[in-house]
Amino acid sequence: MRYYSQRSCLQSRTKKFLEGSTKAQTLLTFLVLLGTCMVIGDGALTPATCVLSALQGIKTRSTKISQGEVVLLSVVLLVALFAFQSAGTSKVALSFSPIMVTWFVTNAAIGIYNIITYHPSILKGLSPHYIYKFFALRGKIAWDILGAVFLSITGAEAMFADLGHFNKRAIQLAFSLFVYPAVILTYAGEAAYLVQYPEQISDAYYASIPEKIYWPMFVVSTLSAVVSSQSMISATFSIVKQSMALGCFPRVNMIHTSSKHEGQVYSPEINYILMVLCIGLVVGFKGGVQLSNAYGVVVIWVMIITTCLMTLVMLVIWDTNFLLVCAFFFPYILIEGAFMTSLLNKIPQGGWVPFAISAVFLAVMFSWTYGRSKKSIYEAERKMSLTELDQMLSTTNLCRPTGLCFFCTDLINGIPPIIRHYIQNTNSLREIMVIITVRTLPIKTVLPEERLVVGKLGPEGVYRCLVQFGYKDSPRLMDGDDFVALVVGKLCEITETTGEKWRLRLAEGSGAVFVVGRTILKSNKENGWFARFVIDYLYRFLQKNCRAAVSTLVVPPESTLQIGMVYEI
Repeated sequence: MRYYSQRSCLQSRTKKFLEGSTKAQTLLTFLVLLGTCMVIGDGALTPATCVLSALQGIKTRSTKISQGEVVLLSVVLLVALFAFQSAGTSKVALSFSPIMVTWFVTNAAIGIYNIITYHPSILKGLSPHYIYKFFALRGKIAWDILGAVFLSITGAEAMFADLGHFNKRAIQLAFSLFVYPAVILTYAGEAAYLVQYPEQISDAYYASIPEKIYWPMFVVSTLSAVVSSQSMISATFSIVKQSMALGCFPRVNMIHTSSKHEGQVYSPEINYILMVLCIGLVVGFKGGVQLSNAYGVVVIWVMIITTCLMTLVMLVIWDTNFLLVCAFFFPYILIEGAFMTSLLNKIPQGGWVPFAISAVFLAVMFSWTYGRSKKSIYEAERKMSLTELDQMLSTTNLCRPTGLCFFCTDLINGIPPIIRHYIQNTNSLREIMVIITVRTLPIKTVLPEERLVVGKLGPEGVYRCLVQFGYKDSPRLMDGDDFVALVVGKLCEITETTGEKWRLRLAEGSGAVFVVGRTILKSNKENGWFARFVIDYLYRFLQKNCRAAVSTLVVPPESTLQIGMVYEI
C-alpha cells in the first residue's frame, strides 16, 4: 500500500503541476509540435537520402556516369515513388517483406564472407570496452566521428510510426531477432574489408560487395531504399492524420487505402509537399555530405523528443514507478545527448535543413492550434442556451416559413453562436431546424441503422443530428434527397405526437436548405503584435485554404447557404 501511495502521490503532483502551469503547458505543446514537425521533415529526408545513396553505387562501375546523371535518376525514381502513393501501402505490401528479407539475408551473408576473408578478429569490436579505448586514443576526433557513427542506427526512429501498419509485437520480434543481428554482421563485414582497403572508406558498402554479385545487390539495394522510403512517407501520413484528429493540423484530404488497417492512409496534399521537398533536397545538395548531416540531425532530435515525451507518459499516464522511469530516461538521454552534441557541428554543413523544414510546419501547426483553441474558447463562452433559443423563436416578428433547415457545425455540445447571428440578422428561421454534426469513427464502416443519432432539443421544431461515418464509408451515401428523407424518418421515430410528425413530413415536402457557417477570426486591439499576426494572417490564411469541417457530407450546391460571422478574439 505504501508503494502504491508513493507512486500515486508523484503522479498527482506531476499532473497537478502540468494542469496548473500555463508555461509548462505551452512548453509541452511546443515540444510535441516540434517532434511532429521533425517527423514530417524526416519523411522528406529519408526518401531523398535512401534513394540517392542506393543509386550512388552505379558511379563505381563507370567513370562516364556523372553525379548529375545520378541525381536525375534519383529524381525520376522519387517522382515514381510519390506518384504510386495513391494506390496505398497495401497494394505493394506483399512485396515489402520479400525485398527486406532478401536485403538483410544477403547483407548478412556478405558480411560473414568479408569477416572470414579479411579480418575475423573484427568481431572483438562487439565488446563495449573498445568504445572507451577509441575515445581515449582519439579524443576530440572520436567525438566528431560519433556524428557519422550515428547514421548506422537511423531508421530505428520510424518503428513507432509504423504501428499503424504492423503490431507492436511483430516490430519487436523482427527487430531484435532478425534486423539487429543482420545489421551487426553487415557493418562488421564492411569494417573487416576496410582494414585491408582503408582507401575505400568513401564507398565502403559497394566496394565490399564481391564482384560477381554486385549488380544483383545493386538492384536489391535500390528496392530496399524504396521500401524504407515508403515506411517514412506512410508514417508522415499517419502522424498528420493523428494531428488532425487532435486539432493541431489544418484539415487536408485523408484517404484510407486499406479496408483492414485504419492506419494506412494517403493524403494528396501532404504527398505533393513531401515530393517537392525531396526533389529540392536531392537537386540542391546533389548527394553531398550535407544531405547525410541533415538526415542525422533530424533523426537524433526525433529520438530525443520521443524519449522525453515517453518519460512523461510513463510518469503521468501509466503511473510507472519512479525508479523504472529513471532507469529508462537517463541511459537513453545520455546516449542520445552524446550523439546530439556530436552532430551540433554539422548544423552549418546541412544540419540546418531539418530545422528550416520544421520551422515552416511548426508555424503552420502552432498557428492552427492557437487559432482553434481561441475559437473553441469563444464558442464555449458565447454558445446559446436552450432558454435563449426558445426566447428568440418565441418572438412574434420572427418569420417561420415551412421547410427544413439543416445547420452544419462541428460543435457537438451546445448550440453554436453563429445560429444566434443567423436569426438576428435574417429575422427568419424555417419551421424545422436540425443542427448537423459529422464525425468519422475509427471503424471500417457504420451500420445503416447507426448512421444517424438524433435527438430533440428544448424548443419546438429544433433537433440535433450526429452523422457518423466509418473511415471506408463513402460520403455519397448521404447525398441529396436520400439524406433528407433518412433524417426525417429518424426524427419521426422519436416523435410522440401525430401533429409533430405531420409537420416534419410537410416540411420535407417543402424542401430543405443547408446552412454552412463560416467563422472568421479577428484579433482585438488589446492583443500584442504576435497574437494579431498569428490570428489575422497565418490562421486566417490556413482557414481559407484548408478543407471545411463538414466536407465529409455531400451537400447539394443549389440548396446551400453559407453564413459568415466574425469572432473577435
